[in-house]
Amino acid sequence: MRIGIIGAGHIGSTLARHFTDLGEDVVIANSRGPETLADLVAEIGGGLKAGTAQEAAAFGEIVVVSIPYGRYRELPAAELRDKVVIDTMNYYPERDGQDADLDADATTSSEKVQEFTGADVVKAFNAIYWEHLRDRGRPAGDPARTAIPVSGNDTDTKNAVGDLISAIGFDAVDAGTLGRGGRKHQPGTPPYGAELTAHDLNALLNKS
Repeated sequence: MRIGIIGAGHIGSTLARHFTDLGEDVVIANSRGPETLADLVAEIGGGLKAGTAQEAAAFGEIVVVSIPYGRYRELPAAELRDKVVIDTMNYYPERDGQDADLDADATTSSEKVQEFTGADVVKAFNAIYWEHLRDRGRPAGDPARTAIPVSGNDTDTKNAVGDLISAIGFDAVDAGTLGRGGRKHQPGTPPYGAELTAHDLNALLNKS
């Protein structure tokens, strides 16, 4: 599978390592240019390459977006249109500036990303600490396996993202649609930052 990653911070670079370890071909981009990612590419090796955001978006069958939410309008919308996009972003007003729509809970950050890009967006990896994403992967069937909530409007797309989540050592739990489900694991909710098994996460999400 070809995977693009836009954003080379903690989450983006950790996912680049995981996906490359699976044998996937990955193109990662940041806002400063491919040349600034030379050390990361050399460290991870394998099928990882650096590119521009446009190149990462065009390359990926699945594209991870992991930049500050306040900069989502800088995403290459034309290249992302109709792609499967994994949105790891969260809205933090103190960092991103105030967003009246989100402050009023009229929509969610992922829905705004979907509207802007025309992509098939799945919300995932936004509620897990990056250190846990780096270190806590376990084999399938391990009773202590950590679960990751996933939200989206298309079941097949969520399943495809869930397969990737499972392959890197975590259990995907369907939280629901991009809007209703996404609200259940955004910042300030009980699942956000919680390290739970699939059974416990599912129970928590069903209380929302």
